Amino acid sequence: MFPSEKRQNSANDVPQAPSKSERKRAMHELQALGEALIALDPDRLAALDLPERLADAIAQARGITQHEGRRRQLQFVGKLMRDVNAAPIKATLMQWQRGSNTERARFARVEQWRDRMLAEPDGLAHFLAAYPSADRATLTALVNDTRAERARGGPPHKSRALFRALTRIVDDANASRV
Repeated sequence: MFPSEKRQNSANDVPQAPSKSERKRAMHELQALGEALIALDPDRLAALDLPERLADAIAQARGITQHEGRRRQLQFVGKLMRDVNAAPIKATLMQWQRGSNTERARFARVEQWRDRMLAEPDGLAHFLAAYPSADRATLTALVNDTRAERARGGPPHKSRALFRALTRIVDDANASRV
């Protein structure tokens, strides 16, 4: 049985109020959601369009550094969260989290292409097969410059330039697919 479901008395099928433990779990969930809201940057917090009293309590919690004062403020934020429909807030936070996971995956994919181009002799050919609109001459020059830079142990300027070029190519290809 889920905590949010109300138990039924089998004798007369009258819903019973949630137990004290279930209420406590629900309050802790709201307090944890409040902590996640406190950790958000101000622009994202403003995008949630929270009630003014809750937004003020969150702003105050950010400024409290003392342990006990912060704990009490978190409890107060949790109490205020009881008056707000938490489902859309949770859904928005999950969507933002998935977005950042997507961004990390894109970054890792571009990084793998760059490393493959530098490590394998045919890495550039594989990339050009996957992204035919890419400029072969520019990428060849960047790959050669990056290999030379790594060989002499210099700072990774060319490696970063290669990464930026690959990112543009991958992003352009993804944008044209959508």
